[in-house]
Amino acid sequence: MSDRRFLRATERVAHDSLRGTLEGVTFTPGDWARLTAPLADLCATPGGARDRQLLRGARFCVLERRGDHAFGFSAEDGYCGWLQAGALGADHPVTHWVSAPATHCYRAADIKSAEEAALSFGARVQVLVVEGALARTPQGHIPACHLRAQGDWLDDPVTTARLFLGTPYLWGGNSRAGIDCSGLVQAARRACGLPCPPDSDLQAAMPGAAVSAGQERPGDLVFWKGHVALVSAPGMIIHANAWHMSVVEEPLAGAEARIAVSGGPVTRRLRVDG
Repeated sequence: MSDRRFLRATERVAHDSLRGTLEGVTFTPGDWARLTAPLADLCATPGGARDRQLLRGARFCVLERRGDHAFGFSAEDGYCGWLQAGALGADHPVTHWVSAPATHCYRAADIKSAEEAALSFGARVQVLVVEGALARTPQGHIPACHLRAQGDWLDDPVTTARLFLGTPYLWGGNSRAGIDCSGLVQAARRACGLPCPPDSDLQAAMPGAAVSAGQERPGDLVFWKGHVALVSAPGMIIHANAWHMSVVEEPLAGAEARIAVSGGPVTRRLRVDG
């Protein structure tokens, strides 16, 4: 595995799965943890550039700790990187996920109490008990109407993507506070129980059928160099983009003409299997 995004190794430590392929490193099974912070950047180097983000409840295998940073990989998609070690806590089961665009976790069983954190769509939590309109978790209380049980997925990626309309564009972002093009597609598909890798180049390589221009259907993906959009209706797309600096729904033809000027033509139109 030469792609650093999925290479479970640093120059000093490697995951046990790489035994026999690397030399001069210490092998480890790693220690599983869960993200307890509402959101954390997953970076290429300690404190370096953001590749992606993880949300509360994400399971993370720690392979190395260096100062106040930890290196490892996400259980969900295998993405590797460094994050702030303080964002992690003990591994624990999760039972529900946040299905509203965003929600609050309150310190007490009262929506007038101070909030412990703002949580994004897709965050995972452990519900201990539902008390009236609020679900109690180890970190606080969350409106039960904003949660769905693990495995209780949504039905339509397009409808799901529309929950993010107006969300600010953020390179490498994966939350309602900020998201990029591939993060939006991944969030929309995964919330419907559909497979989806994290970055646009990997999404373009997903198995599926090529689609001719003008024959796109809702749910199809349209790719440019370094960019992806989700077809939302005949002749329409929804995408997080740096032109608007937000998630918007707009005519495909207009986006094609605009992107062609600086980014080049469409490179693939894909109807994903599954």
